[in-house]
Amino acid sequence: MEEKFIANLKEALEIEDHEVLLSDKFRDYEEWDSLNRLSLIAMLDDEYGIQIENTEFEKLITVGDLLNKIRSA
Repeated sequence: MEEKFIANLKEALEIEDHEVLLSDKFRDYEEWDSLNRLSLIAMLDDEYGIQIENTEFEKLITVGDLLNKIRSA
């Protein structure tokens, strides 16, 4: 599940040139912008059926936080 999630995350954020780790703060990625934010939220809904409110999304900091959110849903 972890590998598939990271592949989906990389696709949503258009990351091609570096490794993604669970400890990474996804908002610190060079690719992060408002459009990629929407892409990430859409990917979570489409791929995992998770709808995240804005206030809840702001509490997620790392790639691992995102994965844990999926696992707990």
